[in-house]
Amino acid sequence: MQLPNTPDYITAPAESALSLLKLCVTPSFFGYPLSIFFIVINEFCERFSYYGMRAVLVLYFKYFLQWDDNLSTAIYHTFVALCYLTPILGALIADSWLGKFLTIISLSTVYTVGQAVMAVSSINDLTDGNRDGLPDNVHLHIGLSMTGLILIALGTGGIKPCVSAFGGDQFEDNQEKQRTRFFSIFYLSINAGSLLSTIITPILRAQECGIHSKQRCYPLAFGVPAALMAVSLIVFIAGSRMYTKVRPQGNIMIQVAKCIGFAIKNRFQHRSKEFPKREHWLDWASEKYDKRLIAQTKMVLKVLFLYIPLPMFWALFDQQGSRWTLQATTMDGNFGSVQIQPDQMQTVNPILIIIMVPVVDAVIYPLIKKCKINFTPLRKITAGMFLASLAFVAAALVQVQIDKTLPVFPAAGQSQIKIINLGTDVVTVQFEPELKTANVKSMESTTYMTFGTSQVQSLNITSGNKTTNENVQLLEGQRYTLGVKNNASDIVAKLLSDNVTSKPEEGNNLIRFINNLADPINVTMGDTSFGRLMPLSASSYSLFAGGRKDKIMIFKNSIPCSVTSKSFGFGSAYTITIDECTESNVNITYSEDIPPNTVHMAWQIPQYFILTCAEVVFSITGLEFSYSQAPSNMKAVLQAGWLLTVAVGNIIVLIVAGASKLSEQWAEYVLFAALLLAVCIIFAVMAYFYTYVDPNEIEAQLDEEEKKQVKKDQDVSEKEIEAVSRM
Repeated sequence: MQLPNTPDYITAPAESALSLLKLCVTPSFFGYPLSIFFIVINEFCERFSYYGMRAVLVLYFKYFLQWDDNLSTAIYHTFVALCYLTPILGALIADSWLGKFLTIISLSTVYTVGQAVMAVSSINDLTDGNRDGLPDNVHLHIGLSMTGLILIALGTGGIKPCVSAFGGDQFEDNQEKQRTRFFSIFYLSINAGSLLSTIITPILRAQECGIHSKQRCYPLAFGVPAALMAVSLIVFIAGSRMYTKVRPQGNIMIQVAKCIGFAIKNRFQHRSKEFPKREHWLDWASEKYDKRLIAQTKMVLKVLFLYIPLPMFWALFDQQGSRWTLQATTMDGNFGSVQIQPDQMQTVNPILIIIMVPVVDAVIYPLIKKCKINFTPLRKITAGMFLASLAFVAAALVQVQIDKTLPVFPAAGQSQIKIINLGTDVVTVQFEPELKTANVKSMESTTYMTFGTSQVQSLNITSGNKTTNENVQLLEGQRYTLGVKNNASDIVAKLLSDNVTSKPEEGNNLIRFINNLADPINVTMGDTSFGRLMPLSASSYSLFAGGRKDKIMIFKNSIPCSVTSKSFGFGSAYTITIDECTESNVNITYSEDIPPNTVHMAWQIPQYFILTCAEVVFSITGLEFSYSQAPSNMKAVLQAGWLLTVAVGNIIVLIVAGASKLSEQWAEYVLFAALLLAVCIIFAVMAYFYTYVDPNEIEAQLDEEEKKQVKKDQDVSEKEIEAVSRM
């Protein structure tokens, strides 16, 4: 005997008693099933794990694996695209075979292993123990990294369509209010996890760690998300006995795909035959599928057609974690007493989301309504696309300002020379044959001067009443510093190779010293030793973190003297000249080889603000529109379609960035802004011709037609029975 209002599988003899007992004793908390708290904690930890790992990912590619900006961006967006393709696989597994609970357990295990592999892949000291901070066996690190990312993409994407739906399964039919609040809490846990992880993991990355070498602590930055994912899995398993577990009932996406496939096949097979014309091409599936499924599929396809332009929005939106983070590495992150890491700027988005969602709902939309503007969902989506385009225009304007501060390095066939006057008289340098003349005051320096490598053959140097001529042979693409000092008897000139052909990254600084004393000295700055410097010789550059002061210790004839350096900026290079060293007096001179980052990271806030506004009116409205236009049993299909637009958007980044071949980053931003603006116009035209439907009304009409058909069939059967009885 089957009990009323219970699923079929509860009637199985081995399970009926246990299931009924569970329904009676399921623990609750303020009217909520206690099981949902395990699910919320699970989601918080999982989102912390995912966004924490993703926040530092592009910098891991660039600074640990030593990939350039373009390759780092390409692999980053390939990973994100895969994360949004795998939800379809997760939904198929859950609905067709394992069910949501076992799917979450299985793929979370894969997810945890992937995070652990990523943490292991970033441990440089597991190889040969090198001391330069770079990976020795780079192929091993790349192989482990790619394996870890594939496993993470399978895990995070696979459980994405399952967890929220599994939470909804925990409520009874009479708990609609609690279910609605659960989804609000669930969404809050997602944002809380992403916000905290985007703040914390960049701080962990910025630490120095390593046994044999001091490097950025990517093992810790990846290890903490791996630990949180393990906690997420353990918490979810801990609530196992409390969950309501619905068995798989078959996947509606498969039914929709089969219906579409049969309609196409049937129409193709009868293309040359005389068959009655059909109002819609999907009506060719009527020979095999019922009218209800066909009508519901039509509604779904109508919305999916509108999705076609949407990936371009995500192509811009997801560049927050790639191009915008790389842009931040060339900016000044000094916010007073707080130093913001480039990857921490991504926190601006979730912070603004938390602030703006209630503001837009409670203030902006009501004001628009009072102005009697019909701001329909599709118009909101169009506005979101336009705002995202503006955000990239803002990013381009910031990039133009950054480019103005970037140093010009020698191109092919060129060399650069700067002059430092280490003496007390004015120095005049003539670059022969008659290229340029430079006058340098005492203890000052010039900026770098660019020459054709083969053009400069000798230097004619004059200081006071002395003159000397130095033959030089420059190397292509190199920078040089000419140190000149007028001694009592002659002019001493030394041409020093700078060996710096790019700006220091991650906001670090390069520092070196020149000994302008008559005696050898030993120099240390902070914990870094520059070794023993002979008179008028220069040390090699050493790397220092930006935005800090360090104590400079000088030992002259074993007698120490010290001075505190000035506060260096971010992304600069300096040559520090030691001019005098006594117990009570240390004179040093700074020569700027590469200017520090002067464009502040705060200038990124406007572009983040505009893009967040775009997200609020685009993403939230898009989900609401999809839900309202979808049949009751096909909302998951449109959810999968929505996630697919995110995947395609990240693939578009790869295509556009790879095909554009633009050398200037600001031009690439403008290109993406122009593409989205064009797509926005196309979408606006499509939206103009879209007719909103009420799925409930259509399904009610189908129910009425089915009832009439059943009654008609019954009447026919009764007439046939009556006719037979008369015979």
